[in-house]
Amino acid sequence: MVLRRDQPFGHVVVPDHKELDRGTLRAILRGAGVAVEEFIARLG
Repeated sequence: MVLRRDQPFGHVVVPDHKELDRGTLRAILRGAGVAVEEFIARLG
């Protein structure tokens, strides 16, 4: 899946799998400019 935003422009590709490997998730977060800690904080 390709997720996209217009303002400011950005896009990230996320595999459409039931589970993601840790390395894949970290790469997606890095591409989106999101820190792992921020991602974890927003989960809960």
